[in-house]
Formats: sequence, C-alpha cells, structure tokens
Amino acid sequence: MAKSILDYETVELRDELDAIEIIDQTLLPGNIETILLKTGEEIWNAIYLLQVRGAPAIGVAAGFGLYILMKKSEAKSYEEFMKQLREKSDYLNSSRPTAVNLSWALNRMETHIKDMTMDGSDFSTINEKHGISEKGFCLQSLIGEMKEESERIKAEDIEVCRKIGEYGLELIKDGDGILTHCNAGQLATCKYGTATAPMYLAHEKGLNIRVYCDETRPLLQGARLTAFELQSAGIDTTLLCDNMSASLMKSGKINAIFVGCDRVAANGDAANKIGTSVVATVAKRYGIPFYVCAPSSTIDINTKVGDDIKIEQRKPEEVTEMWYKERMAPEGVKVYNPAFDVTDNELISGIVTEYGVLRAPYDVAIRKLF
Repeated sequence: MAKSILDYETVELRDELDAIEIIDQTLLPGNIETILLKTGEEIWNAIYLLQVRGAPAIGVAAGFGLYILMKKSEAKSYEEFMKQLREKSDYLNSSRPTAVNLSWALNRMETHIKDMTMDGSDFSTINEKHGISEKGFCLQSLIGEMKEESERIKAEDIEVCRKIGEYGLELIKDGDGILTHCNAGQLATCKYGTATAPMYLAHEKGLNIRVYCDETRPLLQGARLTAFELQSAGIDTTLLCDNMSASLMKSGKINAIFVGCDRVAANGDAANKIGTSVVATVAKRYGIPFYVCAPSSTIDINTKVGDDIKIEQRKPEEVTEMWYKERMAPEGVKVYNPAFDVTDNELISGIVTEYGVLRAPYDVAIRKLF
C-alpha cells in the first residue's frame, strides 16, 4: 500500500548522519520528497524558505538543529561551549521573527544545559547521568544532554497536539462544517497538528464532519498542504479561495472555525498567517465561534499586546510571480506582503491549549495558566 503524506515524519533527527530530515513542503502536493539538513546554513534556509514551517515544527527543527551544530563542537571549556551555543542559537533564531516557538526551543536548549550544570559550576549530575566519571567539564555529556532535550521537545509536541485535539473535540458536534485557514496540521507539527487535531480525532471517532480550507494566498498553504493532508486522511474536504469565506459563512454551512497561530500575546491577541483576522472579523459578523489552537509554548507572556509582535515582511515575488507561468503584475509595482496578521482577542471565542480552553478575559486566563 502506497505511503500517504501522513506516513512521513515532518521533522526527524538522523543522528547517525549528523542531520535533520524534513519533508520539503515547498514541493507539495506534487512531490513528496525529504531532504537532509547538515549545516547551519541549510537549517537556516529551510526555515526561512518554508521547507519546514509551522510554529511547532520550526521549534522541533531548531532544537534538533542546535544539537546537530553543537555536536561538532571542540570546545575545551564550559564558557567556550556556551559561547558557541549562543552564537549558533542567535543565527538560527534570525531565520524567522514571528513564530515564538523558534526562540522558545533555542532558549530551552540553552537553559537546560545551564540548569543541568548549575550554570557551569557543577558537572557531577550531568556527567554521572551519561556514565562519565570526570568531575569537571565534559564535552561528551553536554552534547548527550542536548540530544535528549531536543528529542523531548519533539515528544512533547506530539503529546501537546493530542491534548489540544481532545479539548478541541469537545467543541465539535456530529455533522459540523468547520473552516480553517493556512496549515496548522500535521505538516506544521510532528503529529495531529494544532487546529486540525480536533478534526483528526473527530474523524477517528466516526463523527461526520466537513472541513473547508481557505487556499491562503500568497503561499497557498491551505491549498497545497491542509487540503492535501486532510484529503489523504479521508476527511470530507473542500477548498475555497480566501475571498469566498464570507459567502460560505453567510450560507450557514460553517459551525465553527479552528486556526493555529505563531504567537499569542499576554492579552490574547494572536498572530497567525495573513488573512486570519479577516476570517475572525467575518465570523464575528455571522456569530460563528472562532477558536485559536495554541500550545502553551506559543503564548508569549513577555509580549503584552498584539501590536508588539514583529510581523515578518516577505519578498514581493511571492505575490507577483510565484505559481504563475508568467508574471501576473506590472513591473515595478509596489507590493505589501506581510506573512502574518494579528487577530484581536475580542474576536476570539476561545484559545485551545494542552491544558484546556482559555476564555476571555484572556489576560487573566493566561496569567493563571503560567
């Protein structure tokens, strides 16, 4: 039986090859190909060029990436090791500014090493754990600990998405029509997805649901990725252009909307793929519940409001030339191409996390969560 896209690992550590293996998502749905990333430049480019994408998957790739790069270290002291780690972490972190999971995973890797070594003052625990009798700095034990922590990040992502699916499933009824925007599916995580997790679990339980996917211009993640993976799973899937969502909602065919996000501010404002705030605004007009599915790692309590979230501006060619045989806009025209927009918290019916569904007032709910 031929493998479907759901049978592939979105991000996998290939330790024996000193590499990360990812699905090259820029080639989907036409070709399912995996590529190996071995150098810092290859990992950076894969994140920036969206070969690996989706906040959770980027976080997993960052954790594995930092381990792979530090595996080559020849540091002779803890200070030298940590200096190298920070340099490589800062480099990877510069690939995409909006998805908080990128910096979260990199910071987690560094913090873990600090905690395990008492910030460089005690190596007894970490050395003993890795079967090393030395009492002082040992490069081997530090690298071994980085590998374990990066693998924990991936394992936790799978578990978190499953829990988001279970809480989100409580918001779905048999026969519901569900709208989603962009791709917050398995291809954006390591399994289940965030926004799609409730859909996969509903399908597993035999609920009759219909899912509608916005195409998501200009990069078409809804058309190329979400529609592809949901259809591969056997879910009743319909694709629509972004500017058709209001017509669809007005028709009464949509009972709930589930989207993912790349960063949630402390007040509940949520940054997600460009066009999400339009969907939320129209949903409010027609009284349709709008849910943001967000692992707690995506909630940034240091960002007070959505206006403080740095929005990535991408190349104009994505709008004027990509996907077309010929350029479809006049030469020299200016292009506005933000990768994300921010949905105001007042438009959000609930934020589905691995700990439950947060409700307004979100600043209070988020404070309690943390």
